[in-house]
Amino acid sequence: MTQTIVLRVRALVLLLLAAACALLAGAGPASAHAAVTGSDPGQGAVVDKAPARISLTFSEPVALSDDSLRVLDPEGKRVDTAKPASVSGTTYAVPLHSGLPDGTYTVAYQVVSADSHPVAGAYTFSIGAPSKTSVSVSGQSTDDGVVGWLYGFGRYVSYGGFIVMAGGAAFVLACWQRGSGVRPVQRYVVSGWVALTAATLALLLLRGSFTGSGKVSDVFDLSLLGQVLQTKTGAALVSRLLLLAAAALFIAVLFGAYDKREDAREKRDLTFGLSIGGIVVAAGLAASWAMSEHASVGLQAGIAMPVDVLHLLAVAAWLGGLGALLAALYRAPAETPVDTAAVRRFSRVAFGSVLVLIATGTYQSWRQLGSWSAFTDTRYGQLLLAKIALLVVLVGIAWISRRWTGRLTETAPVEVAAVREKERVGARADDTGAMEPAAAADAVAAASPDTADEADAVGEEQGDDESARRLDIDEQSGDEPTDTESAGPGPAGTERAAQLARQQAARDTARRKRIRDADPNRFGLRRSVLTEAGVAVVLLAVTTVLTQTEPGRTEQEAKAATSTSASASADTGASGALTLNMPFDTGGEDGKGIVTIDLDPARVGDNEMHVYVERPNGRAFDIPEVKVEFTLKAKDIGPLPVVPDHLATGHWSANGVQIPMAGDWKVDVTVRTSDIDEVTVSKNAQIG
Repeated sequence: MTQTIVLRVRALVLLLLAAACALLAGAGPASAHAAVTGSDPGQGAVVDKAPARISLTFSEPVALSDDSLRVLDPEGKRVDTAKPASVSGTTYAVPLHSGLPDGTYTVAYQVVSADSHPVAGAYTFSIGAPSKTSVSVSGQSTDDGVVGWLYGFGRYVSYGGFIVMAGGAAFVLACWQRGSGVRPVQRYVVSGWVALTAATLALLLLRGSFTGSGKVSDVFDLSLLGQVLQTKTGAALVSRLLLLAAAALFIAVLFGAYDKREDAREKRDLTFGLSIGGIVVAAGLAASWAMSEHASVGLQAGIAMPVDVLHLLAVAAWLGGLGALLAALYRAPAETPVDTAAVRRFSRVAFGSVLVLIATGTYQSWRQLGSWSAFTDTRYGQLLLAKIALLVVLVGIAWISRRWTGRLTETAPVEVAAVREKERVGARADDTGAMEPAAAADAVAAASPDTADEADAVGEEQGDDESARRLDIDEQSGDEPTDTESAGPGPAGTERAAQLARQQAARDTARRKRIRDADPNRFGLRRSVLTEAGVAVVLLAVTTVLTQTEPGRTEQEAKAATSTSASASADTGASGALTLNMPFDTGGEDGKGIVTIDLDPARVGDNEMHVYVERPNGRAFDIPEVKVEFTLKAKDIGPLPVVPDHLATGHWSANGVQIPMAGDWKVDVTVRTSDIDEVTVSKNAQIG
């Protein structure tokens, strides 16, 4: 049997290691929580001519769907003509119908950032002059609505389930091994596993609607579920389910074979195996969050992910163990009360967890904020301040709990002496007849002066117990009971003796529970731990909201980029960049496409030029060479050649393009798709 248990534990450890390695293999670097850093036309801009397309630039690459970028006319009708596509690393565009009339147009976007959070918003621009529009740009956030609320609640339950399951199991293995056989502790840990599993399944179903339409009817859309499974978040949720299967095996061994081990050496070996397996599965589950959310993107992602795993494990060890201790203090049976040694060991574990939380939390705060001003100027910083305040309160309550723990430790020898004296008195009563309640109380008081009040209660209790015992015997025998009556021979006497033994055991259990609950030190510890757990519930809620909030560093960078863009527009007095779309066909195989020239600010002097080459389906077209020339025939100026630099697939750029005077300029673009296939296309535009 022992060999079988060892083999099962070894297989469990190997399974957990394999699952964790599979999860870790999917990590990759990225930027931080996505934010819009630029748009063309800009927000609130008024352009003279209808643009051929709308483009948005984000602070990081984002995931797009067919409806991620929508452009609506003043009546609310869509005027975009194709799916959005990437035109550079972080810039995405959607083409528009040609010849759009004057008026105010609305650009609505909904994308998914690299850290798994949906980003949505809307803005307006105008062609010719602003006009009234029937389109509302408010209420674009995907966090609104029933699906958004359910998704947030599911995240809260998943965090709570992990903390309860991992922290409760750690409490049993590291602090109170007798707790593996205590039913309330077992229910506590199993409830954490059930909550985490149910929340993970719910998040998988909700994810497609949460990042898309936000409709409840789309929750059970299998096509959306298939798309979710192909994303980083979907892979993390599936990995979490696989690890939860391993966690179920771990829990079964912990509360099954482990609890039944009586040999000290066997139990020590099994404790070591379960500890290794538990650490691996807990780290793997924590990594399923770290590798799909804030920690996986942004500054120093390779360091931030392990730090985030440590942070989550420390939270589970402290708060999850705290809940297990609370369950033991309030619900553990009188036969197996949580002892002071277990409380003292948990106090050390909690203290170490707090130190880890301070170290990892400080690093995470620096990484996500970047400046002191972000604490007050961003929503992330404000939530972080609230979390820090709650953590300080929690540490203060924990310090009070440590004081009660110390008092329990100091009074433990006295309590043991008192209990032994009570047992001696009870044994004497069984041998010689019932002892008078007052005598029992005096005997207990003699064991320790500090327990005099308790002894009075015990005396009264024993008096009540003796009366109850006499009444039970009277009911069974029909005769007047006596203090020295004993069970006679035969089946009737044996049955009565068994009943008396059961009654005595019940009375002993009730007596121990009342004595335990009457201890002022234990009562004080229970009260402080309960308060600590209540604050922890609120702290977990704030943390869940924090993980769904745009980091302060990214928010400030986006504000700075928007401010810089607005200042540049004000300085130049430009109404928007000039955009020219020119279809081309070099005549060779795969030679058709569209070349787009963006000139900003399209005025006399220095200009910035971007050239985009796309296939007819809107995808970026990787070609060998692009050249541009500007000619003003009315003034016999030009051609002025410009050779842009190749930045990315289908994207070229040139800075400092000089336009010497205003006029009707001819723009010639030469496109070469192979060594021999080349064509020049032209278009006139008013510049300046």
